[in-house]
Amino acid sequence: MNTEKQPLAHNRFIWENLGDVKGGRGDLGMEMPVLVYRLMQYTMLDVLSRDCGGERANGYFRKAGYLAGMEFAKHMLDLTVEFNGFVADLQKTLKELKIGILRMESYVEDTGEIVLTVAEDLDCSGIPVTNETVCYYDEGFIEGILEAYTGVKYTVREIDCWANGDRVCRFRGTPG
Repeated sequence: MNTEKQPLAHNRFIWENLGDVKGGRGDLGMEMPVLVYRLMQYTMLDVLSRDCGGERANGYFRKAGYLAGMEFAKHMLDLTVEFNGFVADLQKTLKELKIGILRMESYVEDTGEIVLTVAEDLDCSGIPVTNETVCYYDEGFIEGILEAYTGVKYTVREIDCWANGDRVCRFRGTPG
């Protein structure tokens, strides 16, 4: 087994590459406006969509969200608690980090199917109605979190979205 540490590279994600944000931003601090996050997100999506096509760009966003969700769960959540405790921890953490306000609408224990809503979603709450779902990154993020906790691969799809005229984003997750 190769135990040699991989060299740091900005285009290969590892949690440690997020750096010491607090130490590096002594005057500005840990937070930034949602506008700046969305500026990065939507300009990146625009460039990828133009270069690769919309469906492919959405797929890349979902994959990036999945990676982020897996790493977020491993580093920020308690993966050892029972299900209700895990959901409570996830709700608390997402709210504290101002990612969104999570509510579990349903969970079918026999099948593992889950329906969640996210209000005040970082990605899309307040954007113009364009009659589409847009939270592909969130789909992947939730997939990664659910897989990190359950050990089971999930497919998550957004079924309601602010961009569709809804006032929350609703996601359905199915295992397998």
